[in-house]
Amino acid sequence: MDYTSYLRLPQLLSNQQMESAKHGVPAHDEMLFIVIHQTYELWFKQILFELDLIQEIFGGTRVDDADLGRAVHAAERIVKIEQLLVGQIDILETMTPMDFLEFRNLLMPGSGFQSEQFRLIEVRLGLKRDARLAFNGASFDASLTEDARKRVVATEAAPSLRDQVDAWLSRTPFVDMGGFHFREAFAAALDKMLSQDMDLIQAHPHLGAAEKELQLASLRNSRAMFDGLLDDKRYTELQAQGAWVFSRRALQAALFLFLYRDEPAANAAFRMLKALMDMDEMLALWRMRHALMVSRMLGRKVGTGGSAGFDYLRATADKHRAYNDLFAIATFLIPRSALPALPDEVRKSMRYRYEQST
Repeated sequence: MDYTSYLRLPQLLSNQQMESAKHGVPAHDEMLFIVIHQTYELWFKQILFELDLIQEIFGGTRVDDADLGRAVHAAERIVKIEQLLVGQIDILETMTPMDFLEFRNLLMPGSGFQSEQFRLIEVRLGLKRDARLAFNGASFDASLTEDARKRVVATEAAPSLRDQVDAWLSRTPFVDMGGFHFREAFAAALDKMLSQDMDLIQAHPHLGAAEKELQLASLRNSRAMFDGLLDDKRYTELQAQGAWVFSRRALQAALFLFLYRDEPAANAAFRMLKALMDMDEMLALWRMRHALMVSRMLGRKVGTGGSAGFDYLRATADKHRAYNDLFAIATFLIPRSALPALPDEVRKSMRYRYEQST
């Protein structure tokens, strides 16, 4: 075995065929354009490979603690890859708009929207079809080949990582253990914090009446959102309005893990949730950077695949998010000093214990 044959370098390095050269007018920057996008697809392949491992671990009826550590490691690797994908835009932007125009028309109707692997990543992370923006009045997979669409539809029919994480969170044992009920203990602590915040706002000498009312309304809305986590009927109403996607039990467990993340039994689970948020954030950042790059390169021109360009891409950065619920949990976080103390039974069950052998 040698380096060249192991990496199949002759095949790999012969796959950069410039359309401009085929037409007798070689455009220097087309090589960069091809290499960047081929590299994207290789990294997409690696992300899907890591998701295979994570979803295998979360796909059962229980997640072993040792396996959870492997899943966290894979998820954090995906985040690092996504950071690299965002950074590649810096390289692509060394190509000027006029350089791009040298070969742009030769790409039509090709488009990044035809990337099957990227669509599979979105679906497997948990982005649902009904939560997407329409693409030129058509479904998000309309520009894919027929075979690719079939694979996307088949993937949509299987549980996504978000579905699996929801089921995993719902099995968290510490939320209700013995006589301890996290919801009741935390509701009292949250009420105390919100009351203090309201008193501070009302007594603030530099806030006008309108600004005070605005901030007080925000606090009341936060309490109403939390009520939705306590009451089945209210939660169902909020979920129907699109306020929540995760199940009520899963959201309660996620909040518990965020608050008590320093406990050993909660730390790996918290890191998993944090990695999911980081993935979501990096994809949103990549979409926004992509939108700004398109605006820089094309202005208000229509994309090579017929998309609305900048406006559509910018909108997807806000809309196409799989883990908004985890970000919304920050609404209910309180200072560490205000956390309700865990009963001894719960605290001991969440910590490592080493007993001396006799």
